[in-house]
Amino acid sequence: MKELWFDIDQRSSIPIYQQLVDKIKEAVARGILSTGEKLPSVRELAARIAINPNTIAKAYQELEREGVIETLRGRGTFVALWKSRVNEEAKRRVIREMTEKMLVEAFYLGLPREELLEIIEETVREWYRERGGD
Repeated sequence: MKELWFDIDQRSSIPIYQQLVDKIKEAVARGILSTGEKLPSVRELAARIAINPNTIAKAYQELEREGVIETLRGRGTFVALWKSRVNEEAKRRVIREMTEKMLVEAFYLGLPREELLEIIEETVREWYRERGGD
């Protein structure tokens, strides 16, 4: 089992459980956590990162609901085999909503369209290069 460490911002407006959900999803997407890999128990992770066990349990429940992890009774919690349960229309809706949030932030930062597109293209290239994609 890997030693997981997550930077949780106690002062963030994002709830702690959601920060944890996001960090674990990112670790899976980046290949830091692999399919079938065992995660620490709720109590172990709570002790490691000094977070209330109920908060960890809530994050694990959300991750399980989303199909990112699975709990096998008596064996532990593992990274699930990824199989998207979301249809194409729903995928596009989620990404569009996230993109619109990013556009609002770019607006308030005064970021010109061309610079925003450049940042997005660069980030996408790096993301796929790190994963051995195109």
